[in-house]
Amino acid sequence: MAGGKNEQGGFQPDSDVHITYDDQQKINRFARQNAKLEDYREELKLKQNELKNLEDACDELTLADDDAKIPYYIGEVFVHQDTEKTQSCLENAKEKKKAEIANLESKCEELKSLMNELKTQLYAKFGNHINLEREDD
Repeated sequence: MAGGKNEQGGFQPDSDVHITYDDQQKINRFARQNAKLEDYREELKLKQNELKNLEDACDELTLADDDAKIPYYIGEVFVHQDTEKTQSCLENAKEKKKAEIANLESKCEELKSLMNELKTQLYAKFGNHINLEREDD
């Protein structure tokens, strides 16, 4: 039996699936978008962890004395400032981090939408001869 399925029903590599140049471009584009999505997800995890650290710092700051001088890291040095100024700096940093997270989440959604479109086109042509699902999905 040449190509197609064997008696056990498994897919044979020499089947009659033809990949055109356009199909290969779609597959490559999907792979690039998938890699970019993974990068965004890793960056998103890091930024969410940074936001959690900022929130924890804000919580700890509420326990500090009002007249205490708090060391706050700016650039490459620590600056000692009062509790109110430090609280303000932390709130600004949290807002900036939340905006960065929202931007990354938006980029992830755009990529997912594009990938779903490519996935639909590729599955329509290749059916079960192609697997575009992530292992952890």
